[in-house]
Amino acid sequence: MIPKLLAEARKIVFKFGSNILADKDGKINAAFLGEFAGQAAGFIEKGKQIVIVSSGAQVAGLSTMDKWARKRDIHYRQALCAVGQVELMAAWGRAFASHDIHIAQILLTQDDFGDRIRTLNMRNTLFTLVDEGILPVINENDTVSVEEIKIGDNDTLAAQSAILWSADLLVLFSDIDGLYTRNPKEHPDAELISEVRDIEGIKNSVSIGSAGSFGTGGIATKISAAQRAAAYGIPTILAHGGKPRALEALASGAQRGTAFLASVKLAG
Repeated sequence: MIPKLLAEARKIVFKFGSNILADKDGKINAAFLGEFAGQAAGFIEKGKQIVIVSSGAQVAGLSTMDKWARKRDIHYRQALCAVGQVELMAAWGRAFASHDIHIAQILLTQDDFGDRIRTLNMRNTLFTLVDEGILPVINENDTVSVEEIKIGDNDTLAAQSAILWSADLLVLFSDIDGLYTRNPKEHPDAELISEVRDIEGIKNSVSIGSAGSFGTGGIATKISAAQRAAAYGIPTILAHGGKPRALEALASGAQRGTAFLASVKLAG
């Protein structure tokens, strides 16, 4: 099913979690970004359109301002994101520059999705950028987000962005192979679920684990994001993005993942 979804989709949103963007030293993995950019360029040459939702601002900030690593004050965390967002975008820019693809930065908060005028402007900007061959990179605006306006995790942001852009497919790249019956890190006998048609039902049949050390979203947020996208007719793929040439491997069927299939499409 996953190769079929990737082959048939024209407009694809890719979400990257912090855990796969960081290398073993906790810094932004430039080699990984470069490898994905090459694969994405190949997809674009085939006529597909791509939007990226990228975590990693705090990771990139710590790479630059490691003297703040132990500070937990909210002002320092937001300052880290302010520094890191520049570094993160620079890293994505370098990755795609060798393929003559320009990128654009879009920073959003939950308030943006709740305001009709802002939502229309966001949608128009996305369409304009992609139609002009520019690849948008979306992230939550952590430097201004507080609890009242925070989206909370980039799985949710990715689903909202896919809906906003009327995407054909959402791909959640994380550090897990897909949805398992139980946490595979704790239970070696856990089984990978390759296809989910009843997303609401699956919540009651799997064991939900906790979020990763860098990220804010665990498996529960990924299931919720897939359910949100499915309501608008957008299927979701959950897969390990850190494996060698993961996108091409998924497209060829050489790598497994979980496909959340959409069965109902809402108007609008």
